[in-house]
Amino acid sequence: MGIKDNFIKIKYHLNRYGLRFTLKKIGKRIFKIGNNRKSNIAIYNQWISENENNEEKVESFSYEPKISVVVPMYNTNEKFFKELIDCMENQTYKNWELCLADGSSKENENLKQYFKDDKKIKYNFLGKNYGISGNTNSAMIMASGEYIGFLDHDDLLAQNALYEVVKELNQDREIELIYTDEDKIDQNGERFEPHFKPDYSPETLECNNYITHFVVIKKELQKKIGVLDTRFNGAQDFDFVLRAAENTDKIKHISKILYHWRVHRDSTANVADTKPYAYESGLRAVETHLMRTGKKAIVEFGQDIPGIYKIKYEVIGNPKVSILIPNKDNCRLLKNCIDSIFKVTGYLNYEIVIIENSSEKKETFDYYNSLSENPKVKILKYEDENKEFNYSKLINYGVKNVDGEYVLQLNNDTKIIQKDWLELLIGYAQNKEIGAVGGRLYYADKSIQHAGIIVGLSGIAGNMLVNLPYGKHAYFGQESATRNVSAVTGACLFARREVYEKVGYMDEENFKVAFNDVDFCLKLIKDGYRIVYNPYVELFHYESKSRGYEITEKQRERFNLECEKFKTKWGNYKDPYYNENFSLDSCNYDIKVRGE
Repeated sequence: MGIKDNFIKIKYHLNRYGLRFTLKKIGKRIFKIGNNRKSNIAIYNQWISENENNEEKVESFSYEPKISVVVPMYNTNEKFFKELIDCMENQTYKNWELCLADGSSKENENLKQYFKDDKKIKYNFLGKNYGISGNTNSAMIMASGEYIGFLDHDDLLAQNALYEVVKELNQDREIELIYTDEDKIDQNGERFEPHFKPDYSPETLECNNYITHFVVIKKELQKKIGVLDTRFNGAQDFDFVLRAAENTDKIKHISKILYHWRVHRDSTANVADTKPYAYESGLRAVETHLMRTGKKAIVEFGQDIPGIYKIKYEVIGNPKVSILIPNKDNCRLLKNCIDSIFKVTGYLNYEIVIIENSSEKKETFDYYNSLSENPKVKILKYEDENKEFNYSKLINYGVKNVDGEYVLQLNNDTKIIQKDWLELLIGYAQNKEIGAVGGRLYYADKSIQHAGIIVGLSGIAGNMLVNLPYGKHAYFGQESATRNVSAVTGACLFARREVYEKVGYMDEENFKVAFNDVDFCLKLIKDGYRIVYNPYVELFHYESKSRGYEITEKQRERFNLECEKFKTKWGNYKDPYYNENFSLDSCNYDIKVRGE
């Protein structure tokens, strides 16, 4: 990469992130600050040895479609090209063809020796470079298979890549798009940085092309959506997958590393921001996708992670939001929460509904009286003769006694910290396919307390990325990516009021205190809805200070009983948004290996 390219990159980062971040980025490049690649390679090598069996028995299939693997070429490295040909000829599934479209300025005769005797390999010298999109499209013209797979000229497929694809197609002939997990490979053949992906996640995909490689599409669907669009060069694959997803929901994820993304001097695999224009193209791809699907929104870069975008949907109409805050005494925390709502909230059509639950302190009722003249505040007194804390009952009581189109469950020990938080929540929740939306919650030191919930964590469920320091990035920037998740915390859970009735409200009998939020979200998923974590809705959560910890024997018994009830009800649920290759003993996307 030349001096001119480096200056372009520096200018790009200054304009987008500012001086401080740019200097930090340069420091990392020069001094390798924070580079922990080597510390992770040993773990990944162990995973490879435990999970990739080259002696695996190869089955024969009743359905053996031809897969056309298309490759755009341009000044292709001979060594890389030979390895690419070898990886194709060594595929355990044999009904394939390789379509090569070479846009080099001069034809490299040396390359022909590697495929001249293989009739399954088609080669077309274009005589002109049409860019990655144009060259790929030329390769697609050559394709005669029922499915098309996309492979870059310097990357590799695992030996069983096509076999695993066809295995899935034999289990479900309706599948129209398949993607797999991937990793990176350096020039010495060392593999690292595995990308274990979630199952198909529509809201995640809109904000980040997590699918990338390896993609196989049914030829019929490809014809319907067209070829790669040269307007999005650098993010042409992102635009293509978004168009595919607009036209099918028959999308399958294979949780195996079947694609190796080559790292070398000029590849985007080596340095994420090698080609800044790619992320500008990605932003335009998202904007165009939203226009095609009739969604009005503003698309921005998502913090400081290239390739992650923030979508702020336009709020339709002026719907009322009822903010439900259960409270028993502790008016200091409650006042802090309510003051923060009044101070920062830009959206005006909301009400605060305090669900009073057996408070005893005079100061609490004095505070209630001080709020009585505020038309945005309402006190709902929940009468319970047993004076038992039952969070589900409190929320259900609140939902049934408000008239807001949207309901927010909000803990009294939270603090709102940004102006457009309600617009961001409404923007997603107004989509009738979304059941609930949650935000990014911080501890007092601004380390993460909640970034979505993993179902199955420690055998039950738990928050993602707990204690991740502020400003530090998690696995593939997951703390900063809007994502589909299986559940979000009830400390900040936003939903249309109508969905409560549709799924039978929160479970008052089995989950009085613990797991009621997770159970509610899973009921929504079971009913066909999706759950969204929006990291741009940020608030502090002073972690259950209003109730204290589970310290009495009675509380421990109740918690253990609710754990058992949850496992009985949802024990067979496999979280589709947390890859099966991650450990369920950790909330940090740690790779699952034996003896951990």
